[in-house]
Amino acid sequence: MRRLDWPAGFERTPTSERKRYPGGFEVSRSVAFDSIVEELDKMDAVNAEVETAAPHTAKHPHRPYKDRDPDDPGVVVYFDRDGQRFAVPCDRWDNLRDNARAIAKYLDAKRAIERYGVATVETEMSTQALPSGDDEIVVAGGETKAPHEVLGIQEDAPDGVVEAAARARKAETHPDTGGDRAEFERVKDAEEAMLDE
Repeated sequence: MRRLDWPAGFERTPTSERKRYPGGFEVSRSVAFDSIVEELDKMDAVNAEVETAAPHTAKHPHRPYKDRDPDDPGVVVYFDRDGQRFAVPCDRWDNLRDNARAIAKYLDAKRAIERYGVATVETEMSTQALPSGDDEIVVAGGETKAPHEVLGIQEDAPDGVVEAAARARKAETHPDTGGDRAEFERVKDAEEAMLDE
């Protein structure tokens, strides 16, 4: 069996806490994995990859062989959407089928939220966005800036300066006072990136 490459920033479920899904996902393993691809198609996602610790079939590369049950039942789906890379991992359940079906249901729920116009973050998928390799933040027009540039401070600014600059920029960009929600989220991301260093 291969090793599942778990995305950075997503916690693993301890093995002792994994169990069978109690709601009874009554579908086959093939249907569970196919439903992920169907949901991604509905989202206009591209460059989709479904990864598990089991080998996958050549004919359907998103499906693991049905007779392979790795010790690690986690499933990770990677895809691009609107120019950004996303990861949706699940290892809460004790088998590949239940984790795959949970991901498909999650993607369906995220699509529903977008369709109905309810939003509490910049985009509903931003909670699954992968950080860029160089900690740059995408700004208007697809341009990228380093976090310190978004905040308008020096790269090696101390935490107090970072917090003050972020507070001022958040006040300027806050959507409740006429600011741009996307810019407000970028300022929050820049602050987090600089304080995490």
